[in-house]
Amino acid sequence: MIRGKIWALALCVLALGVGACEKKGPVEKAGEKVDHVVDTIKNGGEETTSDKIQDEVDKARDKAADATDKVEGK
Repeated sequence: MIRGKIWALALCVLALGVGACEKKGPVEKAGEKVDHVVDTIKNGGEETTSDKIQDEVDKARDKAADATDKVEGK
């Protein structure tokens, strides 16, 4: 029983790790910006707290990816 939970947890961690390492392409970034604008318009022109947090997470992820690329020499 516990062994199965450990495997499930390990699989989730691996999936998150692999997904977080991918660098977003220009089309995906543009789509996210469109989604962001639509959400802002729906909220009467004000950005929600969750959108602000997601923006900061995206910035941190992009900086980490750029730093990784520099270390790898890409």
